[in-house]
Amino acid sequence: MTPTATDDGSRLRPVPGDGIGSFTRAGQLVHGRRRLGELVPRRPEGITGHQWSSATREEFDHVVCAADTGLPRLAVSIGPAAPAGSPRQRAERMRDAVCAAVGLPVLRIESPTVRAAEHGRRIVAYVLDAREYAGGQPAAGPEADTVDPPVGFRDIVGRLPDGRSGHVNDLGALTRADAVEAYVSRRLADPIVRGLHVRFQDGAAEGWSWVEVRPGRCLVERVTVREHRFWCGVDAARLAEDLATVAIGERLRALETDEPTLVDRDALRQEIRALRDRRDEMVGGFAFDHLCAD
Repeated sequence: MTPTATDDGSRLRPVPGDGIGSFTRAGQLVHGRRRLGELVPRRPEGITGHQWSSATREEFDHVVCAADTGLPRLAVSIGPAAPAGSPRQRAERMRDAVCAAVGLPVLRIESPTVRAAEHGRRIVAYVLDAREYAGGQPAAGPEADTVDPPVGFRDIVGRLPDGRSGHVNDLGALTRADAVEAYVSRRLADPIVRGLHVRFQDGAAEGWSWVEVRPGRCLVERVTVREHRFWCGVDAARLAEDLATVAIGERLRALETDEPTLVDRDALRQEIRALRDRRDEMVGGFAFDHLCAD
C-alpha cells in the first residue's frame, strides 16, 4: 500500500508489536486487535471532542502496518453489522469519521457468522496477497492487444487440496467440497452451494450463499464488504459471496449438534426478487435474474 503525504507520524502513530497475533504478509506487518486511540495520536481537525472521545475507544480486529515504519496502512473490522440507529452504529460512524480525517483506509466485513477470531487472519492474508498479485500484473498499454489478458487473483486455476483442479483462491472451495460429502452422507438435500453478489452505488458489496439442507428448506448466509479508501485486490462483491460461502461451511459443520434456522426456498426466491428490484441502486445492474424464476 502506497504511503500518502499525510502519513508522516503526525496524524498516524507507528504501532508497536506485542507478539500476540502479529504476523507478516506480502511485505506488511499485521497486528491483532488495536484501539483507534493507539493509531491516531491526537484529534484531527474537523472532529468534535465528543466524536474523538467516543471514536478512540473503538477497536479494529486487525491493523496492517508498513514493515519499515510501523505506520498503519489499513484497519480491518470483522463481525455482525450494528443495528440501524443503535449506539453501536453511532460509535462506528464516529470511528469512521476519524479514519477518514486522517486518511486511514478501512475494510469492514459484516457477517453474523464470519468472525475475526476464526477467520480474520485468513481474510487479511488473502487480501494482501490479492493486492500484491494485482500490483504485479502488466499495465494496460499499446502492447495490451498482443498479450493474453492477465488472470485475476480469484480466477487462478490450480490443484485443490483434494487433488481436483479448480480455483485455488476461492475461499469457499472447502465448503463446496464439504457440501458434497454432506450430501453423500444424507445430511443435505442438495450438494450444490449456490450464491449471488451485487455492488451498490454507495460502495457496499453484498454476497449471498445458500444450500438446501432439507427438501425445499435452505441454509442462507449473507456478507457485506465495505471498502473505505481501499481496494481488496479482487472484486469486493465476489469476495463477499465467497465469504458467505465460508459462513455456510461453518454452519454445515454444526449440523449434527445444532439445528439451523432454515429459509423456505420460495421465501428465499422472493428475497432475491426484492434484491433484483433494487437494480437501479447497483453498479453494473443485477446479473442473477435466472434465480428469480419459479
